Amino acid sequence: MLIIAGPCVVESKEMLFQTAGELKRICNKLGFEFIFKSSYKKANRTSLDSFSGIGDEKALSYLKEVSDNLSVRVITDVHSVDEIELACKYVDAIQIPAFLSRQTELLVAAGKSGKMVNIKKGQFMAPEDMKKAADKVSSTGNKNVMLTERGVSFGYHDLVVDFRGLLIMKEFGYPVIYDATHSLQQPSIGEQSGGSPKFIPALARAAVAVGVDGVFFETHPNPSKAMSDSATQLPLALAEDFLTDLKKISDLNFKL
Repeated sequence: MLIIAGPCVVESKEMLFQTAGELKRICNKLGFEFIFKSSYKKANRTSLDSFSGIGDEKALSYLKEVSDNLSVRVITDVHSVDEIELACKYVDAIQIPAFLSRQTELLVAAGKSGKMVNIKKGQFMAPEDMKKAADKVSSTGNKNVMLTERGVSFGYHDLVVDFRGLLIMKEFGYPVIYDATHSLQQPSIGEQSGGSPKFIPALARAAVAVGVDGVFFETHPNPSKAMSDSATQLPLALAEDFLTDLKKISDLNFKL
């Protein structure tokens, strides 16, 4: 099973290395494939005053150092065609944020990059719609596409996961990933997004039992001090127990 994990956004080199090193150790121990994730900048923030990044090229250079020194693959978000060209100089894979999952020009450019492309399903999209998004990428000849479920808007400030969607998206022939942390986000609560992190382990176990190809989660050494998504990131100290539980379920060989 593939694990995509890391802090929401690049805050410092030290934090990146601490988190990536621990996640690599755990995944090696459990036999999971691992891709380290962190956004080099955050373009979709609740408030104008919210932290968006330490500087594009500085953050990307830190991600490249993590990749080179720890021998791990790295993925980051992109928000425009121009960003794809920049990010691809530093990372192994690119991620299309949920809010941009219908942007044709962006998806086609991502495909043309030749990099692995992970498309986060928009909170406003049905699972059937993701075939169209994936087809935009694969129309370039790049078939290295993943689809990630992160919940659907449920009222104004909540999300819900319809686990039928995992089965529906699997029919399209692309790996399906479950986002264990963003799916429990409560968007735009006051000046920042909230969340219900206590449900992370339970819903992730359910997704693995359904038979997903991988699990995505954000984790931080001290989530309460995180500069972004502090309400939903899993404490790094809990990552080993969390992934060990998922390993037990994945070893039962559930298949979609």
